[in-house]
Amino acid sequence: MQNNPLILLSEISAILILNLSCSRETLPPAPLEPVPTARQIAWHKMEMNAFIHFTTNTFTNKEWGFGDESPEVFNPTDFNSDQWLSVLKDAGFKGVILTCKHHDGFCLWPSEYTEHSVKNSPWKEGKGNVVEEVYNSCNKYGLKFGVYLSPWDRNRADYGQPSYIEYYRNQLTELFSKYSPIFEMWFDGANGGDGYYGGANETRAIDGKNYYDWPKTLEIVRNMEPEVIFFSDGGPDIRWCGNEKGYVGETNWNTISTDTIYAGKPGVNDLLNSGSEDGNRWIPAEVDVSIRPGWFYHESEDSLVKTPEDLFEIYLTSVGRGSNLLLNIPPDRSGKLNQKDVDVLLEWRKILDQTFKNNLAAGAEAKTTERRGRSARFSASNLTDGDPESYWATNDGIKTASIDVILAKPESVNYIIIQEYIPLGQRVSKFKVEAEVQNEWKEIASGTTIGYKRILKTPNIETQKIRI
Repeated sequence: MQNNPLILLSEISAILILNLSCSRETLPPAPLEPVPTARQIAWHKMEMNAFIHFTTNTFTNKEWGFGDESPEVFNPTDFNSDQWLSVLKDAGFKGVILTCKHHDGFCLWPSEYTEHSVKNSPWKEGKGNVVEEVYNSCNKYGLKFGVYLSPWDRNRADYGQPSYIEYYRNQLTELFSKYSPIFEMWFDGANGGDGYYGGANETRAIDGKNYYDWPKTLEIVRNMEPEVIFFSDGGPDIRWCGNEKGYVGETNWNTISTDTIYAGKPGVNDLLNSGSEDGNRWIPAEVDVSIRPGWFYHESEDSLVKTPEDLFEIYLTSVGRGSNLLLNIPPDRSGKLNQKDVDVLLEWRKILDQTFKNNLAAGAEAKTTERRGRSARFSASNLTDGDPESYWATNDGIKTASIDVILAKPESVNYIIIQEYIPLGQRVSKFKVEAEVQNEWKEIASGTTIGYKRILKTPNIETQKIRI
């Protein structure tokens, strides 16, 4: 990696293919529907959140508990959520999503609706509450708090029956009434299969599309937390990226049609990875990946923690392709983030800071082939002013245009960042980047979609002029 890679064109907001006639006062472009909600825009701006997987699996060395684990196995020796949040804050995360209940059904708070929880563990003599402590630490360190509550429950005897849905909703009500604000609710497509089920030890299949009556369940939550973001395979607010490897598609539309998509539906991974240009809803992708091979801590994986360079590449293929990154960092049996993980996270932060510390585009001269209504409101200077609320736009009907950025002097360039003004929708479907090198224009990067943010790694060149 370069010692001093440089950034170019931060806060570029290119708007193409517009549909609004000009009046005496030049009006903004008409939105290209669908467009993001205010809460989705706020989510886009977070860019990086942390996932925390922690439950009985941490102590039984499993990934998916069977549901027959005794609460007594949960007994961290030195639990410290402040240590988690302090590290995550320093690493640059903006929010935390905690696995309040995984598929094994064990609850990290003393739920009044089950005995299968921390209240029957030896940790703090049954008086402990992981959810509350993490929530308080989030508030202390200024990170947003989110929850994962598995729809599948391998402990519950009534899983698959209507009464379980009432139980699941009761627990959501417990969490959202006690720990507001909650910025994101996360639920996945792992639904049904073999399990303990109160001693039945059998396989149960459910109708993933209809069993949970998600519209009603989410309405209950939304009434308690109007600004919450819902994640599942198909939304309704943000979608899965289709893999757990750390990347979203190079073509990544924030729009998708979800009429036939539901959590756990097979055969839709490619669609989730790229989105759909003609999608009828704004449902951006979230990239979930773990810093270790597994989602829960296993001592045998201490030598398999991803390197800072691995995480940097994941950053480029998630945040750098217009998605948000949800990186899992599992606490160990002590109840702390393992020092191997901590060291990697902080070194990764150093790489990010070093790589993107020098924004050459800030205040640089910009010229464009088009300007909407010759209005200063949409001038080329908006491209490099560092203000995310200002943007450049073309006149209606213009489907191609060029941007030139002229630096004060020749500079070494390694990365280019481009952003669209997404409150008006996502429009760019193809672009290329050229640099003037020895008086000749040379193509140095190209792509399809841009969306909220696109980070392009370029050959290490020296130039004074960049053209998009």
